[in-house]
Amino acid sequence: MSLFPEEDVLTREIETWSGFKDKLPSDEDKAILTELLNDCYQYSLAINSQAETHSFSSESLIMALLLTQHKLIDHLKSMIKSKQTDE
Repeated sequence: MSLFPEEDVLTREIETWSGFKDKLPSDEDKAILTELLNDCYQYSLAINSQAETHSFSSESLIMALLLTQHKLIDHLKSMIKSKQTDE
């Protein structure tokens, strides 16, 4: 039994990506993927709710990764827009 049972599904899915991560060409790539996967924990409730109704696959993890990247893109776009209006 885990201290964080709500993370069990996500933790197991992230562990399945370890072979992929190990084969990445650089330590920088490995660190970035690790950071991205760890960011998925903020979506663990949504991922686990999906796992309750469907057999869990990588789809929920990929969606969490996409959401994380989209938030970053939106943030960068607003920074660029703000900088352009300051000029």
